[in-house]
Amino acid sequence: MEQPPIAIQFKTLPSDPGVYQYFDKNDTVIYVGKAKNLKRRVTSYFTKVHDNAKTRILVKKIYRMEHIVVPTEVDALLLENNLIKKYRPRYNILLKDDKTYPWICIKKEPFPRVFSTRKVIRDGSEYFGPYPNVKTVYTLLELIRGLYPIRTCNYDLSEEKIQKQSYKVCLEYHIGNCLAPCESKVNEEEYNQNIAAIRDIIKGNFRRSLDQFKTQMGQYASNMEFERAQEIKEKLESLENYQAKSTVVNSKITNVDVFSIISDESYGYVNFFQVAFGSIIRSHTVEIKKKLEETDAEMLPLAIVDLRQRFNSQSKEIYLPFEVDLGPKIKVTVPILGDKKKLVDLSQRNAKFFRLERFKQIKIVDPERHIKRLMQQMKTDLRLQNEPIHIECFDNSNIQGTNPTAACVVFRNGKPFKKDYRHFKIKTVEGPDDFASMEEVVHRRYKRLSDEGQPLPQLIVIDGGKGQLSSAVKSLDRLGLRGQIAIIGIAKRLEEIYYPGDSIPMYLDKKSETLKIIQQLRNEAHRFGLTLHRNIRSKNALKSPLDGVEGIGPKTKEMLLKKFKSLKRIKGAPEKEIIQLLGEVKGVKIFQKLQKL
Repeated sequence: MEQPPIAIQFKTLPSDPGVYQYFDKNDTVIYVGKAKNLKRRVTSYFTKVHDNAKTRILVKKIYRMEHIVVPTEVDALLLENNLIKKYRPRYNILLKDDKTYPWICIKKEPFPRVFSTRKVIRDGSEYFGPYPNVKTVYTLLELIRGLYPIRTCNYDLSEEKIQKQSYKVCLEYHIGNCLAPCESKVNEEEYNQNIAAIRDIIKGNFRRSLDQFKTQMGQYASNMEFERAQEIKEKLESLENYQAKSTVVNSKITNVDVFSIISDESYGYVNFFQVAFGSIIRSHTVEIKKKLEETDAEMLPLAIVDLRQRFNSQSKEIYLPFEVDLGPKIKVTVPILGDKKKLVDLSQRNAKFFRLERFKQIKIVDPERHIKRLMQQMKTDLRLQNEPIHIECFDNSNIQGTNPTAACVVFRNGKPFKKDYRHFKIKTVEGPDDFASMEEVVHRRYKRLSDEGQPLPQLIVIDGGKGQLSSAVKSLDRLGLRGQIAIIGIAKRLEEIYYPGDSIPMYLDKKSETLKIIQQLRNEAHRFGLTLHRNIRSKNALKSPLDGVEGIGPKTKEMLLKKFKSLKRIKGAPEKEIIQLLGEVKGVKIFQKLQKL
């Protein structure tokens, strides 16, 4: 039997850095990867046992491969990024293209125009961006046009056309928005000084324009030209206000990129800061869909390359939360203290907020995706074998040792399923014994589910510490269900999570969704349990010792209480008065019964 091409190919691979492409039987690229050592990396796909189901499926579909050897791992990273964008393979993480992002263009022409565009034309013009959204571009252009009068027309302002007086001034000149280069009312050198100042503002360097406006304002004020000084003051305030919107970090930190990443089971979130002249002049966060459970260390380099290309960054230094090899031309700094570390922390905060916002949006727009992500997160956080779609939580209730009860609440897909809630009255335990009560209730619950052939939960949560958990586990052992259902206990004091047979608790992040679901389960079980307990106590409060006396019905009870007012007086009443009230036969009988109370 002829070996498939891939079986021969991976045996002859070089041990150099490079990029590999996997093809299926239809000759479609299904995965692109990079490697420091092509032979070792590719061979690992076919010699390792993969825990991830998606990776196992990928390996089954690989029919042949192609590889490209490159000088360094950094070259491989760049090439991998380009190939993923070109082929968009099914099993690669998704990186969005940048075709629709807006740019600011300073056109290469006499008396240059400054405008926004979504097309980059290689004609020698200067392009700045791209920007995350068009609102940022319009805000910046509005500021620039308020500070510097530049033309907005598309006339050909060549020297020959101007000398021929081909154009006339328009309304923009009359309202002060243009200096009318079309009629030689401003020379090209003076106009280009404004363009140079605009270029600095776009790059984030406001110092030159601020100094210039302050000087002009002082000169006008000295010459008693207060109206013109006020105009300059307003421009100065506009520029300072715009600058204030950029987070000032440290004036010594300039021309630096900052990246950070956080991730969950299905997605990674990479934040990018561009820092210039001590201010954050750009912030952008991207969502990356995982395909093969990629790690942060695998996703971040690819995202860095993509974002730097997308936003045309030329920074020579990058701040990161951990080491990444980006080649000798880029300095990677992993700050530990000071303003640099604060920048990385701020970037991570932005990534977290972006993730939370995405969760809120997904919860509204795509609830199924939200539930799937939540279940995957809980499975990982609690180290479960299966997603906890069906969870049951138990809580005991006994106040001052009376009326012991228990409650079982049910959550499905992370939400209360009240139809399946159950109350229990403790039957076999005398007195307030939480451990024995928990053992009884868990046994009763799952014996019934097993006998009736009903589905069992994927997770049981016990409200209590090691003692209550051990009692519940005993019941599962007796029923032969140990190992079929995951079970944990939650202790209220520090929200410790306990596992059977492990005396050391696990602590979840206080803000984690998993802990919030468990807390909601525990609180709901407590609330539901108290409703039965209160009802029992209320009924008991209305009971009287007379209710248990043979021969005393509601009417007799009413007659006795109406006559004697209290149980104490009824018990102390002379036999004669009882007979007089109830008759001789009944009176004697009731009197004798009352003496035994």
